[in-house]
Amino acid sequence: MNFKQLIQACEQAHNYLQGTAISAVNQSLTIRNWLFGHYIVEYEQNGEDRATYGTELLKTLSDRLRSKYPKGFTDRHLRNCRQFYLAYPEISQVLSEYTLPGSIWKSVTAKSNKELDYSDFKGVDVSILLSRLSFTHILELIWEKDPIKRAFYEVEAIKGNWSVRQLKRQINSLLYERTGLSIDKKALIMDTNMKAEPSTPEGIMRDPYVFEFVGLEPKEIFAESDLEEALINHLQVFLLELGKGFCYEARQKRLTIDGEYYYIDLVFYHRILKCHVLIDLKIRKFKHTDAGQMNFYLNYYKHNEISESNNPPVGIVLCTDKQSSTVKYATGSLDSQLFVSRYQVQLPTARELEEFIKQDIKMLGGN
Repeated sequence: MNFKQLIQACEQAHNYLQGTAISAVNQSLTIRNWLFGHYIVEYEQNGEDRATYGTELLKTLSDRLRSKYPKGFTDRHLRNCRQFYLAYPEISQVLSEYTLPGSIWKSVTAKSNKELDYSDFKGVDVSILLSRLSFTHILELIWEKDPIKRAFYEVEAIKGNWSVRQLKRQINSLLYERTGLSIDKKALIMDTNMKAEPSTPEGIMRDPYVFEFVGLEPKEIFAESDLEEALINHLQVFLLELGKGFCYEARQKRLTIDGEYYYIDLVFYHRILKCHVLIDLKIRKFKHTDAGQMNFYLNYYKHNEISESNNPPVGIVLCTDKQSSTVKYATGSLDSQLFVSRYQVQLPTARELEEFIKQDIKMLGGN
């Protein structure tokens, strides 16, 4: 063995065993959540004192569990577990493959096989599903009622090794429907996978569900990119709920300029202003180059992305660190007086956005 071979041997051992360990943690988490769903449905149907709790069952259960296990176990999470069980009852058939006490899997298997109706259409084999997709992937699929559509995303997420963000993106962009309408379906899928963000062991280990399951505090491994993504998630909802004409159009919008890729965090269309609103979020103090970058995006958008009937786009740059938050509007080539008199009336104020960012940072544990 030479030194190069030594490095290769260490890397091979690390990569394989790291992947095995993460897969084992993820599968245990997924099975636990499925079992929660099973127990909840069983109690709702046959619990001796179920009438006592009624519609407050999940909230009461959440409160009790969180008093003992403070991480996770929100009523929303329990509702997702319940839906997971209802969407994938066939998981009961593979419980014997896992190291579980006989008292758990035997009773679950007997009940599930006897009383739950499986869909006539079979998706991905559940053993493959559990080993290849994280629970957070599965969360994106459990509310889909069409088993064929759900199976499509199962298959493509596994084949393409999609990250959770990529799976969300393809569901939101109606890949299933677009594939059905496409003449060359294989070419569309190949093009999608070439541009896809892959799932990585590091990404799975940063999953909030995983680190809650193994007993870590979110702040211990809440990377800057995770905080940024959480803020973008909430910002998207915040703007849509303002009711001021915002219509969601794209997330991580990719621009190809002179052979290089640039990404805009959020793109909205404002139906009252008849213009696009580009939003860029930075987890740091504001730099003057941020406004220049946004104006660069705006000028590109104006000449390449919008139709003649639309007004010029505007941009919002949001920067935040532990001490302060800064919001800057960028107007590209738009006259500043026109922006103040016509645009700013319909857009949230800088103070509103700064307050939103501060509150969200506090809620997410960013101090």
